Amino acid sequence: MKRLALALVLLGFARPAGAAPLHDSVALNIGLNCQWQARCIEQQQKAMKRALAYVSKKRPAAWRIHQCNRNAARKRYRVDWVGFDNCIRNATLSTAPRAMLLKRGRKIA
Repeated sequence: MKRLALALVLLGFARPAGAAPLHDSVALNIGLNCQWQARCIEQQQKAMKRALAYVSKKRPAAWRIHQCNRNAARKRYRVDWVGFDNCIRNATLSTAPRAMLLKRGRKIA
């Protein structure tokens, strides 16, 4: 009985350093994109902070944000923040051609 209690106590205190943050969706997204590599996670977090600060300060047009979201999307709900940060700051970015905005005969946006 003492051994079982000791094992439960140790399990309660022992948490692996690279444990997934299951309740933080942004950190989980970045971790999955980076395959839990520390350097990649740091780059993504830094780019996320830079991009969010830029968007809140400069207030770019909605089409620019949408286009950069599409460009930076890896999968449906995963965003590459480094790609988004580079895209949102790109001064030569222009609106997408009308043909690209059509999807299955329907207009998007």
